[in-house]
Amino acid sequence: MLSVQGALYKMEEKKFVNFKKEELGVREYIKRELGKGRISAVTIEYTPVGEKIIVATSRPGQVIGRKGEKINELTSVLKKRFKLDNPHIEIKEITVPLLDAQLVADDIALMLERKGSLKFKVIAYKQLQQIIKAKALGAEIVLSGKLPSDRARSWRFASGYLKKTGDPAKVVNRAQSQATTMLGVVGVKVSILPPDAHIHDQIIVDENLRSKIRVNITDMELKEQEKPEEKPKNKITKKKTSAKKKAEPKTKRPEQIRTEAEKEEKK
Repeated sequence: MLSVQGALYKMEEKKFVNFKKEELGVREYIKRELGKGRISAVTIEYTPVGEKIIVATSRPGQVIGRKGEKINELTSVLKKRFKLDNPHIEIKEITVPLLDAQLVADDIALMLERKGSLKFKVIAYKQLQQIIKAKALGAEIVLSGKLPSDRARSWRFASGYLKKTGDPAKVVNRAQSQATTMLGVVGVKVSILPPDAHIHDQIIVDENLRSKIRVNITDMELKEQEKPEEKPKNKITKKKTSAKKKAEPKTKRPEQIRTEAEKEEKK
């Protein structure tokens, strides 16, 4: 019984692995056909009617084509090559492409391929400034490869606030891409913390609360101004007593008085 169960488990595992391989092949084919830098993500959902493929892009017009020519070609290829029953492609538009890590990584890779790897610092800093201008809380770009020397090394460009570990790190949007240059392949890693990310240690103060605090501060300042100024009290100065005390009159002893009286009697 154990051997039969083990064989069934291995068969199911192989089926699952092959199924995931086919999904990965579909995603890579769609990204390759529609072009680098246009597609952010491809998600596949299975429904009773057929396969629902959602393509997230910042350029929906170029992906759809004239009268949906490109989508029709894609659906026919997916049916024949990948043996999908009834694939249905939907387009999801990305309104702010600078906050999407995959689109930014692909753009950096394309610019490195066009302009060359010698201008990698200019490209990275320019993209970083644009991401921060798009109101991102933080961003990081890591380029690894032969930049600019023959030895491979990694360069890091960062700005703003970015979580690396813990639960808040799950909110960070991360992506990778590759650029094939004259010197070799350059890896691109991009991490972006979007402005609407919920961070546990972040404190948000409402405008109503701020206005109340301002009113209280102004009231306190007015009260302080209205208070009459207190005059300084006159200090009582003590007269300095002379260090030398007056000489007190010396009192004569009774023995001295007797001797003086005896002297007067003898005279």
